[in-house]
Amino acid sequence: MRNIPEALATHLEQTSTTTCHAWRLTRTDGLVLGFTEHDHDLEFAGTVFSAATGFRASEVESGLGLEADAATVAGAFSDASISADDLALGRYDGARVETFLVNWQSPGDHVLLSTRELGEVRTAGQAFTVELRSLAASLDQPHGRLYGRRCDADLGDASCGKDISAAPFTLSGTVVAVSDEMTLIVSGLDGRPAGWFDQGRIRFVTGLLAGLSADISSHAIEPGGARLGLWSPLARLPAPGDQVSVTAGCDKSFETCSARFGNGFNFQGFPYLPGSDFAYGYADADTVHDGRPIVP
Repeated sequence: MRNIPEALATHLEQTSTTTCHAWRLTRTDGLVLGFTEHDHDLEFAGTVFSAATGFRASEVESGLGLEADAATVAGAFSDASISADDLALGRYDGARVETFLVNWQSPGDHVLLSTRELGEVRTAGQAFTVELRSLAASLDQPHGRLYGRRCDADLGDASCGKDISAAPFTLSGTVVAVSDEMTLIVSGLDGRPAGWFDQGRIRFVTGLLAGLSADISSHAIEPGGARLGLWSPLARLPAPGDQVSVTAGCDKSFETCSARFGNGFNFQGFPYLPGSDFAYGYADADTVHDGRPIVP
C-alpha cells in the first residue's frame, strides 16, 4: 500500500491539480541525475530535477503478484544530461530509476510511485525512448551456481581469490591502431606469448571510452604490437594514443588454473564430474568398471 502525504492527498482531491512526474536516475557508478516533464526545474528529496530535456512518460498498468510490468519514458539527448555516446557505451546499463508524482507548486509534496531499472533503449536522431522494467523482471534471470567441469568464477574475483592486479597478469598499454570495431593493435604488451590475453579483458583508462571494459577473444603478436580481437563490437572507437590496461584471460579449465595461475587449490569447478558421455553410456563387456576415477 502506498502512503500519500496528507498535503498531496488533499491537493489530489481538488477539481484541478498542479502535478507532474519526475524521475531520479542513479547509475551503477553512483552518478545521480534528475529529470521532470514540468517546464521548470524542481528540487526535492535532495535532488534537482531538470526540465531542459523534454521528458514525458507513458501510462503504465500495474497488477498484484510478481508479474513484471514496464513503462516507457521519452526524452531528448543533451550534453548537460544524457548524451548519445554515454548511452551507446553502456554507462546507463543497470541504472535504477525512481518515478515521483510531485506538486510542482509545492515540490515538498511528492510521493514515490515506483522504482524500476533501465531496459531497452530505442533512438531516433536526437530523441530516445527507454523502457523502465519493474524489479520483478530480475526474477526472470538465472541465479545461483551451475555444476560443471569448468570454473564458474571470474578471474580475480572474490570466488577465484587470485590477485591479478600486477604483472605478468595485468599490463598497461597504448592503443596504436584501430583496425575495426572488434580489432585493436596495442603496444606495451611485450614479453607475453600469443594467447596470453585470450578470454581476458581490456579496460580503457583515457579517451572517450575511459572507465569502460571489453572482453578479449584472441591475442596475437604482430611487429607493430599485440593484436587483440574482441568478442563484441565497440559502440564507439578509441583513438590511437589512448591508454589501456589489459588483463590475462583464463579458459576456466583446471589445467590452466593450476599451471598458469597456481590457483588449483581454489578452483571453483568440478573437474572430475562425469560428463554426458558417461551419463548416457551403458555397461558392456569391453568397458572396465572397477571404481577408478573417470578423469585421471
